[in-house]
Amino acid sequence: MHSTRLFRLGVPFVAGAMALCACGSRDQGDGDSASSAGTTVTIGFDAPLSKDLAAVGLGMRNAAELAVNQANKNHTVPGVTFKLSAKDDQATPTIGQQNAAAFAAADDVVGVVGAYNSSVSAAMQSTLHDAGIVQVSGANTNPALTRGADYKTAPKRQYDTYFRVITTDDVQAPVAAEYFYRDLGIKKIATVDDKKVYGAGLVKEFTEAFLKLGGKVAVHQSINPDESDYASVVGTVKSSGARAVYYGGEYPQAGALKKQLVAAGFDGPLGGGDAVKDDAVIPLAGSRAADGLYTTSDGRPVEDLASAKGFIGAYRAAGHSEPYGVFGAYTYDAANALIQAVKAAAGAKPGAVEDLRPKVVEAMGSVSFPGATGQVGFDEYGDSVNKVISINTVKDGAWQDGIKVFTK
Repeated sequence: MHSTRLFRLGVPFVAGAMALCACGSRDQGDGDSASSAGTTVTIGFDAPLSKDLAAVGLGMRNAAELAVNQANKNHTVPGVTFKLSAKDDQATPTIGQQNAAAFAAADDVVGVVGAYNSSVSAAMQSTLHDAGIVQVSGANTNPALTRGADYKTAPKRQYDTYFRVITTDDVQAPVAAEYFYRDLGIKKIATVDDKKVYGAGLVKEFTEAFLKLGGKVAVHQSINPDESDYASVVGTVKSSGARAVYYGGEYPQAGALKKQLVAAGFDGPLGGGDAVKDDAVIPLAGSRAADGLYTTSDGRPVEDLASAKGFIGAYRAAGHSEPYGVFGAYTYDAANALIQAVKAAAGAKPGAVEDLRPKVVEAMGSVSFPGATGQVGFDEYGDSVNKVISINTVKDGAWQDGIKVFTK
């Protein structure tokens, strides 16, 4: 149970309806503004909007904003306007927790889209749960967020307010291990992580799967993500006899690590998870050194999905300077899932709606619709029902997406 403060909309909620608009957006719904609707409610958004991970966070924010603006324009739930309140967590758990507290204290916030980092979401979950606020992520992949520390042997739902539309590391990391072992013929590998929840968890899952296949981990190292000189790690990896490296972490450090490995004469591939799959990693590594990067990403390449064409076209038409990136379409689906939950929670009865937050929590578990990334829906733990993983690589200084696709 959560302790939920009474949530009252300040005006009658006619026919249970809603629409959406976003704060500070380029497109305010083609004239459908807050002034033309009876009630305004807020969707919170949390991601890194500055510093190293700003590129991915801004693409996610833009995608959430797009979902909000489209719902406004289409009167998805007529009679009420949503706005998007975006907060920058700087990829820092303590800031994410502060943002969660601010969302919880705002009576008009009915749900939060985010965070990007699993460690940040871990810091936000209890605060949002205690306030009875749905949290839905299009980027978190650490399994413990939904199923607890013993997610393999004794899975247990952690917070009934937390959901995600993207699959987890215990799905994507074994796919990477299988691809490295069977397709690339790598039998001896070095692993490196950034000490964060996402990176360390990803390496743990990869290691277990790789060893089970018969492979050997020559050495395990950790880097400090706040540093940029990885000479000690590079030297240890090179002398270990490893034929490849698997990195658990994000694209800024992965690019620097790949660059330094190549400069030191290590010519093996470097693998990583979905947080390494970003256009920015190529210039960070250097176009030649970036060749031989391999990553997993959730779902089939978005550009190949007929279901994503509408999202891609609308995102480009909005004129954003930032690309939508790997997590843009998933964040778009996450925002739309929350919108659908609010629509269901509002119901069809006219009049004021009280206790909207817990109704949204209850409705979220039953949300199901065809999204940009495929079927959107949740299992009993709040995890995505869509478990497709793609392998991507950099060749000749450019990403080749979906060179192999696994369905689990």
